[in-house]
Amino acid sequence: MAMPFFTPGDDPGSSFPELLRRVGLAPSSVMSGSIAAELSVPHATTCVALRFADGVVMAGDRRATSGNLISHRGMEKVVQADDHSGVAIAGAAGPAMEMVKLFQLQLEHYEKVEGSHLSLEGKANQLSMMVRGNLPAAMQGMVVVPIFAGYDLLRGLGRLFTYDVTGGRYEEHDYVATGSGSLHAGTVIKIGWRDSLDRNAAVALACRGLWEAADADSATGGVDALRGIYPVVATITSNGWSRVDDGELAGVYESIVAEVRNR
Repeated sequence: MAMPFFTPGDDPGSSFPELLRRVGLAPSSVMSGSIAAELSVPHATTCVALRFADGVVMAGDRRATSGNLISHRGMEKVVQADDHSGVAIAGAAGPAMEMVKLFQLQLEHYEKVEGSHLSLEGKANQLSMMVRGNLPAAMQGMVVVPIFAGYDLLRGLGRLFTYDVTGGRYEEHDYVATGSGSLHAGTVIKIGWRDSLDRNAAVALACRGLWEAADADSATGGVDALRGIYPVVATITSNGWSRVDDGELAGVYESIVAEVRNR
């Protein structure tokens, strides 16, 4: 195939998909819109994680959307990976849930074969390889962008990791947010985060971040008191994974509502 040439007004620029389209090599799904849009694939939205004095807090709203429709109101996006780590998912719901289940299985298999837990760094690297393996699907719109967090027993502290669609792994030292409402949730947490936060303050800050994200982003679900649906919030400390029960979250959100009303 000869090198394609374009006139100045017809130059596809730096977009590789656009170049493929111009030379007639793009698959039909790319030319007519992403496969995710065509199939109305449910997408998970906003998740956050932050460090506090004794470990980390992870939180995620419960809504999954298909375009402008709410496909699920009670999806759980924050999932326990093993005793001292968890994954929060955003992106195409199906591939994300499959990835998490396989990740849990791999960690359990390693523990049974080796007789010891994989290090937190090793778990983060393993998840990075799985995200990279999803790249072909991501190029067609089925993007999965997780947050991985846990308590590092070797270092004695909580650690946070975020990823890009190519599997790039980046450690965040304070907090991280992902999903469609990440700008709003991340801004709230950025303003309120302190290194000395205790467990209750960290849980309240994560909940406040999700509240503001739901208030500004239609794809992020808020508290549904009528159905009794609250975000999934969990803490990970040296004692392991612990999910915050809905009764405690109801009290946290009542405080947020009272504050907003007074304001």
